[in-house]
Amino acid sequence: MTGVLRPWRREYPNVPMAATVAEGRGAVVLIRAARDAGLLVVGRRGIEHQIGVHAGPVTHAALHHVGCAVAVVPHD
Repeated sequence: MTGVLRPWRREYPNVPMAATVAEGRGAVVLIRAARDAGLLVVGRRGIEHQIGVHAGPVTHAALHHVGCAVAVVPHD
């Protein structure tokens, strides 16, 4: 998992990043992990629906239940 963060740590060496593994429902675990965060970055698949872009249940929960700013980043 730390390999995923490696290029970002090189690009932004002064930005603290944490990689953790937790068991449980994705939305619940993510909201709990973001409790003390200043920014939460979550991914969104690039799937388009008839009514717009679908965020997914975990991203949707993060947008509505975390106490910090949320950046939603599209990915394939």
